[in-house]
Amino acid sequence: MLAVVTYAGAGLILDWDPGPASFGFVFATIFYLAILEFIIPYQRAWQPSGREWGLYAVYFVLTVSAGAFAQLPVAAAVAALSPLDPALPLWAEIPLALLLSSLASYAIHRAGHDIPLLWRLHGVHHVPDKVNVANNGVNHVFDVVLSQFAVQLPLALAGFSAPSLYAVGIFVIAQGYFVHANIDVRLGWLNQLLASPELHRMHHSCDRSEAGHFGSDLSIWDRLFGSYTWRPDRRPRGIGLFDPGSFPRTGAVFSTLIHPLRPRTKRAP
Repeated sequence: MLAVVTYAGAGLILDWDPGPASFGFVFATIFYLAILEFIIPYQRAWQPSGREWGLYAVYFVLTVSAGAFAQLPVAAAVAALSPLDPALPLWAEIPLALLLSSLASYAIHRAGHDIPLLWRLHGVHHVPDKVNVANNGVNHVFDVVLSQFAVQLPLALAGFSAPSLYAVGIFVIAQGYFVHANIDVRLGWLNQLLASPELHRMHHSCDRSEAGHFGSDLSIWDRLFGSYTWRPDRRPRGIGLFDPGSFPRTGAVFSTLIHPLRPRTKRAP
C-alpha cells in the first residue's frame, strides 16, 4: 500500500504519462511479488517452473495487447468527458472513483461466472491448478477487453478526472497481482475491506460451495452481496475448474483462444 501511494503520488506530482507509468508499475509489482513467492511461499508446489513462466509470458503479452486495444476508446472517452475542473478535490474524487470501479469490476467478474456465454471467456483464467503472480495474466483476450470496457467506461462517463483514474489504476494493478501471489501473508481484520491472497484462493477453488470472492481489489462487495466464504485459516480444498474437462489446458494457447467459438458439449459452471 505504501508503494501504491508513493508511486501514484509521484505520478500525479511529476505529471507522468499514465500509460508508461502504469506499465512500469506492472513489472515492478510482478518482480517484487515473485521475490516474495520465493521467500515466503504459501505452497511451494504452486511456484511456476521455467516452462510455465515462458507460457504465462505468452498470455501476459496477449493480455497487455488486449488491454491496450480496449484502452483506445476508453482514453478517447476520458479525454472527451473528463472535466478540466473537477467538481471535487482529488482527495475526495479518488475514493469515489475507486468505489465505482470496484463495484463495476465485481459485477462483470460475477457475471463472468454466472452467465454461460461469459464463462466461456472467463473460465480460461481458472484452468491452472495453482495460483501465483505469474498466472494472473492467463486470460482470454476478449475477457480482458470486456472487463476493461465494463470497469473504465463508467468512470469516464461519470466524469472523473484523468489523475483520479491514474491513481485508481495503480491501486487496481497492485491488488490484481497481490491477490494472486503465492505468498503466506495474513491481513486479519483488513480482509473485511481489502481482497487478499487468503480470500482470492477461495475464489479459485474447484469446490463450488466454497468458491466466491469476486472482488479483486475490495472485499466489501462480497460482504454486501453474500459471496464472502472465507474464515480465518480456511484453505481451498483444491484449485482449478469445477469441471476440468470443459476447457483446453493452459498450454494449448491456440485452442484456448478459439474455445469460445466451439459448440458447447458440457454445461458451463
